[in-house]
Amino acid sequence: MRIVAGQWRGRHLAIPKGRGIRPTLERVREAMFDVLQADIPDAVVLDLCAGSGALGFEALSRGARRVRWCDADHRCIDTIRENAQRLGVVLTAKSLYAMPVLDAVWRIAKGGEPFDVVFFDPPYEADLYDETLLALSLSSRVAPGGVVAVEHSKNIKLSPSYGHLVLDRVRQYGDTYVTYYRRPEAQAPATAGGEADGEAAPGSGDEGPEEEES
Repeated sequence: MRIVAGQWRGRHLAIPKGRGIRPTLERVREAMFDVLQADIPDAVVLDLCAGSGALGFEALSRGARRVRWCDADHRCIDTIRENAQRLGVVLTAKSLYAMPVLDAVWRIAKGGEPFDVVFFDPPYEADLYDETLLALSLSSRVAPGGVVAVEHSKNIKLSPSYGHLVLDRVRQYGDTYVTYYRRPEAQAPATAGGEADGEAAPGSGDEGPEEEES
């Protein structure tokens, strides 16, 4: 798997080993970023059910300001750390959420700046779509004008809206569908702030991922 465009174009990414992991195809990733090309520069990005982290790293390569990754599978978290090291991305304790996606959304909702772009690519059979999209809306973690890109199969039927997330467009890439939701622009959007994490820089951080509390 390779980065498609940007400062790391052509750089190879590791893929988590094992069954049950379905990386986004390179051609689908390229098509998604064609749709989102105006949204990515200087964006704060959330990559849910991140797998290898490729969508988040692609966003950083194309000029995103910051990325957070979430995955419940520790094989994926380890792979994201490996890919960050390969690319020289500094990770902080807030960069990685090693926990189920709904737990991550509500953990993130406790503070920090909202996200301009959210990628959501869960296992197709996991039945996480409706509940997670509603949680993203209720938590107000999508910035006004922000977009949520949801990857799914043709058999999965999504609603035209989830709270303030409204259907923007649907694209088909072979057997894969990507549905894009947007939060309408507010009249006076709040100024985002917060610590930098998941930024491109030499070296790699030593802090571990934030994990689900037992």
